[in-house]
Amino acid sequence: MMIKLSFAPSRFIRRLSLGAALSAGLVMTAMTPAEAAKTTLNLGMSVEPTGLDPTIAAPVAIGQVTWQNVFEGLVTIDQAGKVQPQLAKSWDISADGLTYTFKLQTGVKFHDGEAFDAASAKFSLDRARGADSVNPQKRFFASIASIDTPDAETLVLHLSAPTGSLIYWLGWPASVMVAPKTAADDKTTPIGTGPFKFASWAKGDKVELARNTDYWNKDAAAKLDKVTFRFIADPQAQAAALKSGDLDAFPEFAAPELMSSFDGDARLVTRIGNTELKVVAGMNNAKKPFDDKRVRQALMMAIDRKTVIDGAWSGLGTPIGSHYTPNDPGYQDMTNVLPYDVEKAKALLAEAGYPNGFTFTIKSPQMAYAPRSAQVMQAMFAELGVTMNIEPTEFPAKWVQDIMKDRNFDMTIVAHAEPLDIDIYARDPYYFNYKNPAFNALMKKVQETTDPAAQNAIYGEAQKILAEDVPALYLFVMPKLGVWDKKLKGLWENEPIPSNVLSGVSWDE
Repeated sequence: MMIKLSFAPSRFIRRLSLGAALSAGLVMTAMTPAEAAKTTLNLGMSVEPTGLDPTIAAPVAIGQVTWQNVFEGLVTIDQAGKVQPQLAKSWDISADGLTYTFKLQTGVKFHDGEAFDAASAKFSLDRARGADSVNPQKRFFASIASIDTPDAETLVLHLSAPTGSLIYWLGWPASVMVAPKTAADDKTTPIGTGPFKFASWAKGDKVELARNTDYWNKDAAAKLDKVTFRFIADPQAQAAALKSGDLDAFPEFAAPELMSSFDGDARLVTRIGNTELKVVAGMNNAKKPFDDKRVRQALMMAIDRKTVIDGAWSGLGTPIGSHYTPNDPGYQDMTNVLPYDVEKAKALLAEAGYPNGFTFTIKSPQMAYAPRSAQVMQAMFAELGVTMNIEPTEFPAKWVQDIMKDRNFDMTIVAHAEPLDIDIYARDPYYFNYKNPAFNALMKKVQETTDPAAQNAIYGEAQKILAEDVPALYLFVMPKLGVWDKKLKGLWENEPIPSNVLSGVSWDE
């Protein structure tokens, strides 16, 4: 009689004669194969997306579920923030900057079997730029005058004006390629070309994705069979789910004050990376007293950014003096343009006609960093004789209605998540109600060149204008606080664009 013993992980079979084993005095014990590497992932998020199509709504949680997992773009943004080819394998830009010719990948199919080609790429861009488009970044496509498709593999964009950021913008979640037959339903049942397919959405609880076994890019095929996004708003519950093993990862942990609670955990690691999340207190520049630059400057000089970071985010954050992060090209440290100086702040207020201060209200969305920052600022403004009342404001619906749509506010505070979005101060309308022709001219000029050095110099000038004009109070950049299982590999530690890119994620065997 022969006994088979299986030795994992190589699973080769050795055969031993029972008689030989007994005569050799061996004692046989039960042996179990080593556990195979996991192929599932339970990942936590603080905010549940309002839908699953990033081309029709702005909340970043949408892209954090579907961008690069379900949907892909002509190009993508890698974890270093660089543009890389994706559904377009190459492109050529004419000397005058007005014609972009893309060569597309071949043999790519959407998850329902529909082919991706130049026609579907044209459909996606026409849908994004059309008169009835609700794309949150419709401005990205404004300079596209017409689109040609000479053949199935070639897409030609004709621009009305040079647009130096176009290739970068085409890598964003709002620019992903959608299928003509199914685009209308992508909000609830997204169908893309990515390494994962949408499986299910239990509202208020979770979204499930499954590996796309027919994925076109074999070099970037998913290693996980199933991913479950769990939505947990309460930080204490997030921490408990991680410690119990109910969650494998929380790439954007919401409570910096709880990060130390994971110290010494045998299973979990913590990571502090960088993001584009710029926490700013935006003012209504069209409304008294915020229409006076001296008032805005006084409020900026009343703020000790380090104290704000300590009070709001447990000291984890980077002070900023403009709407720009240290990750952005051409960054300049502007924190010393209007440094913390209470006496100078008081003098500026008096010069502006407010020697005894004034009273106003800040509408604070109910996300942890906002009320905490507001409370610290409230105490600092009181030193100037300025009274700031804090009004909690539900996010996103009430906040969007009051601030973005109605402009019914004095001041608000929010983390702007979009990378390199300094141009928001040139948008008309935008909630700051800030108007500066010199700044607008710089934003136009930066699009007229594709030379990075020239663009960086222009961005430097723009940062200086904002630091001096202070249409918003520039506070700090939030870090990316990650907590996950030590055996997980491939999660992004930094976040050049809000995302959870999972194609490269796997478990150690």
